[in-house]
Amino acid sequence: MHRERFGAEPAVFAGPGRVNLIGEHTDYAEGFVMPAAINFATLAGISPRTDGKITIYSGNIGEEKTFDAAALPSKASKHWSDYPMGVVTILAGEGHEIPGFSLSIWSDVPLASGLSSSAALEVATALAVLSLVGAKYPGSITGPVLAQLCQRAENEFVGANCGIMDQFISLNGRENHALLLDCRDLSYKLAPIPDHVALVIANTMVKHSVAGGDYPTRRRESEAACAVIASHRPSVQFLRDTMLDDLENWGYEMEPKSLKRARHIIGENLRTIAAYEALLKGDMKELGRLMGEAHRSYSGDFEGSCVEADAMVELAQGLPGLVGARLTGGGFGGCTINLVEQAEAARFAEALGTRYAAKTGIEPQIHICHASEGAHRLE
Repeated sequence: MHRERFGAEPAVFAGPGRVNLIGEHTDYAEGFVMPAAINFATLAGISPRTDGKITIYSGNIGEEKTFDAAALPSKASKHWSDYPMGVVTILAGEGHEIPGFSLSIWSDVPLASGLSSSAALEVATALAVLSLVGAKYPGSITGPVLAQLCQRAENEFVGANCGIMDQFISLNGRENHALLLDCRDLSYKLAPIPDHVALVIANTMVKHSVAGGDYPTRRRESEAACAVIASHRPSVQFLRDTMLDDLENWGYEMEPKSLKRARHIIGENLRTIAAYEALLKGDMKELGRLMGEAHRSYSGDFEGSCVEADAMVELAQGLPGLVGARLTGGGFGGCTINLVEQAEAARFAEALGTRYAAKTGIEPQIHICHASEGAHRLE
């Protein structure tokens, strides 16, 4: 694609999508999340230009856009190119001299499904551009640092108030492992996913956008609850610093919705740490129980689910091989994550798709995945 369009041999980089096993809307509260990178990715091919232009082509959309490398945009244009150009602009702001280049992008990460297609695009673009300017990754630029730069591209340029998880796991994922990330200090620990367990991702086909609407509302509500607790306990900076007892003591001072959001986030942090420990022990029954509890909290207290996602989780119950099921990602649609015994995965996926279509009239997309390596150059 790149060679035919731009007449140059590209260097190609892959940024994987991700699925979050547990730990939803805890990242911006400096809490814990446990995602895995998956074998769906965005590929970014890059080659230098001599005319001072930056030309970006999306193979999925079939559209090309050109910028001047000496006059990078300072704000978003509500166009798909905001994501790669946001990364370029942030890297320029860090002192990297941006030359002209051609960038071609192709992805099989489903869009607006909660599998972090945006972070995959940002990470693949970042590795591609850094390779062109001679910056060393990994080396002088580490995974946690680059994750923060990509997060800034989404926060400051695109205008989506996301946490650090998506970019971090896309860069730091490991094959056949989940990653417990402490969003406060970006330390992380790996937990093996047993060979006999498959990741079955079921797309409800209901789309969401984290750049507007419900996501920032939920974040404001949860931060308002934190402020109430902090008025009594000044050491509290984020809901990470709180306990369920704090809600018993001061929940009556909160707006009802803020109380519910806080209950979800505080409980979700506890569940995420417990899920990591269950994985280390190979206790799949306990992991499945925690996933079920997490979904009920996400749907009931955080009100981050929808009719279709609740149906997808409910319809998975009782199917052979199921370990646990829950809505994953930013919410308000998107995908469910189902941990399923590998031997039953194909039958499980077929049965779940049939049940969901019969119940909702919507044909879902269901993918049998595995945990994959983080972002890297393709040789």
